Amino acid sequence: MIELGVNIDHVATIRQARCTYEPDPVWAAVEAHLGGADGITIHLREDRRHIQDADVEKLRELAQIKLNLELAATEEMIAIACRVKPQMAMLVPEGRHEVTTEGGLDVLSQEPALRRTVARLADAGIISSVFIDADPAQVEAAARIGARVCEIHTGPYAHAFYTQGRDPESPAVLAEIEKISVAGAVARELGMRFNAGHALNYFNVQPVAQLVGIRELHIGHAIISRAIFVGLREAVREMKRLLREAQAQATAT
Repeated sequence: MIELGVNIDHVATIRQARCTYEPDPVWAAVEAHLGGADGITIHLREDRRHIQDADVEKLRELAQIKLNLELAATEEMIAIACRVKPQMAMLVPEGRHEVTTEGGLDVLSQEPALRRTVARLADAGIISSVFIDADPAQVEAAARIGARVCEIHTGPYAHAFYTQGRDPESPAVLAEIEKISVAGAVARELGMRFNAGHALNYFNVQPVAQLVGIRELHIGHAIISRAIFVGLREAVREMKRLLREAQAQATAT
């Protein structure tokens, strides 16, 4: 059964915009859990633009579902992960100029350093994930460094879906879905878990959720945006329903 990890970074974004104490990401994690989330994702950025160190500590202690900590592969961040011990740590590229993560981690160009990082996380009992583009060469590099999970970057697919008038059967959209599918198949063949995420929303999520072997989707901005109008618990419930419907349709065909 496909799982849903809810990224609650932008709850913290709202809080930090006013330099206050609310809304509380821990409360958001509880609401997401009650709506059916299987996990909580947070990104502790080097510039602390949204999630703060104290949020990581509190969520690790209080969240009743698994915690996926996104982080850059820096000494500071790896030390925090090894101390806090989230269930999963996802290595991502990070630039202070970017609004959100703009592409996958280039594992190929950093294999020796990333291999040491993954080993260090494993020694702390943490599952390592890498956020990478839908490129079989990057997936193979992920296996070589010892990553247990590949999260395939769905941003290019989401962009194609939007620019092609939300037509899931357009050639451009089908081409991007095929790339994700192939990368996921390679990950599974190499013994890694196939996850996916980035820019997925209520309109474009189902073609990705129908892919063979996909284990978990991480979705944040769309769910938090929807929550403004219907509440976070209902927004998560609606997304989870779409994932289940998609997998049921894929199984039926």
